[in-house]
Amino acid sequence: MLLRQRQLQTKINALFDAALFGSMFWLAHFVRSLPQLDKQAMIGPFSQYQWLLLVVVPLTPPLLELQGFYRRPLLASRRQTLAQILRASAWMSLAIIVAMFVTKQEVARGVVSLFLPIVVVMMEVKEELVRLWARSRLGDRSARRRVILLGGDRELERLGNALKLNAIGDVEVVARLDPTKSRIEELADLLHEHAANSVLVAPRQILFGQIEKIVQVCELEGVEVWMHADFFQTRLSQTTVDELAGHPMLVFRTGPEQTWQSLAKGVVDFGGSVMLLLLSLPVMLLAAVAVKVSSPGPVLFRQRRAGLNGHPFMMLKFRTMVTNAEQLKQELAALNEMSGPVFKVTNDPRVTAVGRFLRKWSVDELPQLWNVFRGEMSLVGPRPLPVDEVARFDDLAHRRRLSVKPGLTCLWQVSGRNNVTDFKEWVRLDLEYIDNWSLWLDFRILFRTIPAVFTGAGAK
Repeated sequence: MLLRQRQLQTKINALFDAALFGSMFWLAHFVRSLPQLDKQAMIGPFSQYQWLLLVVVPLTPPLLELQGFYRRPLLASRRQTLAQILRASAWMSLAIIVAMFVTKQEVARGVVSLFLPIVVVMMEVKEELVRLWARSRLGDRSARRRVILLGGDRELERLGNALKLNAIGDVEVVARLDPTKSRIEELADLLHEHAANSVLVAPRQILFGQIEKIVQVCELEGVEVWMHADFFQTRLSQTTVDELAGHPMLVFRTGPEQTWQSLAKGVVDFGGSVMLLLLSLPVMLLAAVAVKVSSPGPVLFRQRRAGLNGHPFMMLKFRTMVTNAEQLKQELAALNEMSGPVFKVTNDPRVTAVGRFLRKWSVDELPQLWNVFRGEMSLVGPRPLPVDEVARFDDLAHRRRLSVKPGLTCLWQVSGRNNVTDFKEWVRLDLEYIDNWSLWLDFRILFRTIPAVFTGAGAK
């Protein structure tokens, strides 16, 4: 992964480890104060020990950093990991003893004695879970960034080998293109074919005019460009230069950058989907029964939709139409009210009576909470379009709406879902969301969605 992303991940790990050390100190006190171990009731309440958290929590990250804990490879040997944890935990126990001595506070030695083995065991458990996650990620192609390499044969070979050695599990090279032998226009076809997340350019043998065209193509697609910047005599500022597998990269991005807000968005999506799935379960059961009883056919409607960077996924909805709806779509083409590649019809005759009710109150969208839980969608983002409609985009600039995860709700939906009939206006609202994205904007859209759903305003 890029250096800035790795630094962000390290900060998150450090915060988690600090919280783990602090909670394990509490656990050591809890275990030591159990009646079976404290028969003479000599251990006071934890309130007498809380001040030591001011020592344990802030000291945890620097002590682990001193042992090289955060500079290890992702799949470092267990022996190395255990040695680093043991040394850091021993230094922490010593720091607690010194703090007790300096402040002349009496703390039961049993608490400190228990703290060391407990924190070592729990840190090892955490590291084993991380190791399991890392190994599953290595085998999960969907978790990797799909990269297209651009450059001369020699540069591509060198970069490809470096990625294999140093970016294991993070990057998958899906295609290669030599601009000195091929047309730049072929890049757009490769982006569509492989649903690539990034384009990595090795520019030594490429003219700057060609590089400009490459960046312009990726801007229209909403795909990041990573430029191998080793041709500069001096390194550029940190605001414009990143690093991948030990190589400097120029990054051009038109979508939101990965920050604390984007990580918080992922947490909100996961937690929100779990909570909403549980809360809406009775409603979904009733809807499933109603769909099954009212018309023949499956309860759920499954359709391939274009996800992040156009990567297809199977979106779920409650079936609201007759089973031969796709065949009837061609007969209704003349009634389409939406300009562009999207098909929308008011009072669509293919919709069943129950389906019309489900659509009015947006109940048909509830199964998409499972897509959010799986990480294929977000609570807020541009609505996912069918793969065949995305393939009919007549303006490549429209594809930039695919540069973020699709969502359950978006600016288009809270701006009067039936009032927007121009696809260009729909895209404009999606790009406005992408260009101005913040976590607060997501919350504002969610709050505006609630009255739109409960009043059935503008639903089709």
